[in-house]
Amino acid sequence: MMRLGALLGLLLLVFLSVPGYGHEIRPAYLDMRETAPNEFAVVWKIPAQGEMRLSLYARLPVSCREKAMRTKSIEGGAYIERWTVTCAGGLKGGEIGINGLQSTMTDALVRIEYARGNKEIARLKPEMPSFAAAGAQTSIAVAKTYFLLGVDHILSGIDHLLFVFALILLIRDRWMLMKTITAFTVAHSITLAGASLGYFSLPQRPVEATIALSIAFVASELIKIRPGERRLSESYPWVVAFAFGLLHGFGFAGALKEIGLPQSDVPLGLLTFNLGVEAGQLIFVAAVLILFNVAGASSTIRPTLARQGAAYIVGTAAMFWLVQRIASLAA
Repeated sequence: MMRLGALLGLLLLVFLSVPGYGHEIRPAYLDMRETAPNEFAVVWKIPAQGEMRLSLYARLPVSCREKAMRTKSIEGGAYIERWTVTCAGGLKGGEIGINGLQSTMTDALVRIEYARGNKEIARLKPEMPSFAAAGAQTSIAVAKTYFLLGVDHILSGIDHLLFVFALILLIRDRWMLMKTITAFTVAHSITLAGASLGYFSLPQRPVEATIALSIAFVASELIKIRPGERRLSESYPWVVAFAFGLLHGFGFAGALKEIGLPQSDVPLGLLTFNLGVEAGQLIFVAAVLILFNVAGASSTIRPTLARQGAAYIVGTAAMFWLVQRIASLAA
């Protein structure tokens, strides 16, 4: 049990060493659409907090020349620039990059739509801040980009992972855990798809605050476990997971909205992004269970002091995030 306690402490230290906003490390987004031969309408979206924005700057091929003054605005937590460029000879072979990306923890998604209908999507990272435009891209390559974006999004979404982590601690039966994770997956897939397709929506900041509250709820259920008693959350954890999964799906949808998923990329982008989210979630669950087994935890972990301590730490972190996110509503 001492090994389990040390493992829980290590996992929670990792959780708490990152910012409280599970999705504040949002990718920048560069969209280029060919509106006339070799002429492109450009939209450059950068994550921002109020008037403060990341120091990121789009770098287009040297053959591109701006046609008019850029328009600048701040919309929904993002700094946005719009302008039009003419690129002599087109974009193929030209280098597109993001200056300043190397000194950040975020990524940048670049999407190019050509007049003939071809699309090209590239994901730039701090270690690879530029690429050469190919002029076209297969659907498989586009799907791969959105899939990897989904994997990274869930693995960097600490609030979502902490909720799943709390479920793992709460549920003793591994078969019930599988059903519960499946219910969570189905639920957030429903709201992710519905919100991304525009059928319904919720304001992002209140959603993030309520997600923190969902983590605190599961943590409180962990603390209330008593030998010989079975609470509703223990008997029917899939109900709890499904209910809160609907809410978490709005959080995932907010990520796609921030990225700027175009309607022309639906359903491919939506499907593969969601598959990436699920793959990342399964990777996380498998890693935690393997670590528990390595630490000597049985498949039916009793509510020990280590688990109780973990519940208090999880609950404290969730309440800190809740206060932080509620405060941001008034900002």
